[in-house]
Amino acid sequence: MAARIDLKLAHSYQANPTQESDYALLPLEMSFRAGGAYALLGPSGCGKTTLLNIMSGLVRPSQGVVLFDGVDVTEKSPQVRNIAQVFQFPVIYDTMTVAENLAFPLRNRRMLEKDISKRVGQIAEMLELSGQLNQRASGLSADAKQKISLGRGLVRPDVSAILFDEPLTVIDPHLKWQLRRKLKQVHQELKLTLIYVTHDQVEALTFAQEVVVMTRGKAVQTGTAEDLFERPTHTFVGHFIGSPGMNFLQGRVDAKSLELGNTRLDLTQQQAHDLEGLSLIKLGIRPEYVEVLNHPSANTLAAKVERIQDLGTSVLMTMECVGQLVRARLPLNYQQFTVGSEVHIALLGKHTCFYHNEELVA
Repeated sequence: MAARIDLKLAHSYQANPTQESDYALLPLEMSFRAGGAYALLGPSGCGKTTLLNIMSGLVRPSQGVVLFDGVDVTEKSPQVRNIAQVFQFPVIYDTMTVAENLAFPLRNRRMLEKDISKRVGQIAEMLELSGQLNQRASGLSADAKQKISLGRGLVRPDVSAILFDEPLTVIDPHLKWQLRRKLKQVHQELKLTLIYVTHDQVEALTFAQEVVVMTRGKAVQTGTAEDLFERPTHTFVGHFIGSPGMNFLQGRVDAKSLELGNTRLDLTQQQAHDLEGLSLIKLGIRPEYVEVLNHPSANTLAAKVERIQDLGTSVLMTMECVGQLVRARLPLNYQQFTVGSEVHIALLGKHTCFYHNEELVA
């Protein structure tokens, strides 16, 4: 049965860690509810795979505990934890047929043959492998082999959790989209606990119900796609999520106004209250929410257009403003601007975020 996983741990590959940089995972507390679909998202080296391997039992944390449904399994093997793990490169038996590969984990557990046949058929149909069940795995394409690897993870009905370590890296981009959709469908049907490691934000945001964003051994935010986009709790999340990421401008708070360069913008009563007691802050705003005008207006900043990129479905405009770069994503039918022209931009609104010491001001 799907398990709830609770982590309270830290990990270092060094014997006597003394500073933050010695840790692969800094102290964290994290919970994954039974039947939930999660993604661990972050750049290479941020600790995603270490965290996954600690959950599976391949790595023992140097500090702390791993709980499955409230039971301490820190010292237990992957077999005892009843974990299935799917790796970046397919782990299958080339000499076996597709059906034999899918059945292998079930035969190891001495399941009845009629039950094995039924379960293999169910998983093969979900992954669109029904027509290849009698083919030998050796002659199949890379994406078909990875489907088998995914199927071997999914085939056990009693599994506590299925852990995926960048399983779609070797897959053709179009097939990646199909397999992500399949995985989401499988999750909805089987209600398994799925935890998916990736550095690709599209994979994470389209597959998972909740995403854990990691950097330098820290989990800096856990939330839905909307949470991460609308209210990044750390500037790293603002940078990492979105294409392009959030704009950040250094500013100074003075009573009920915000100074950006030589321009003073009026804060709302709520904004002034939120920023009370702070001096230096960062203003954060997504390119989607930057308003661009061709004339001066109240509470706007003058900017110079540096670059205009036609993205097919929208226009990305890069501007220089108070010595910093600001990007705006605009609709294709937006009024025409030219490189080098002066525009005026509005940055303060309901989607504006403020950061102090890289953390979101509540």
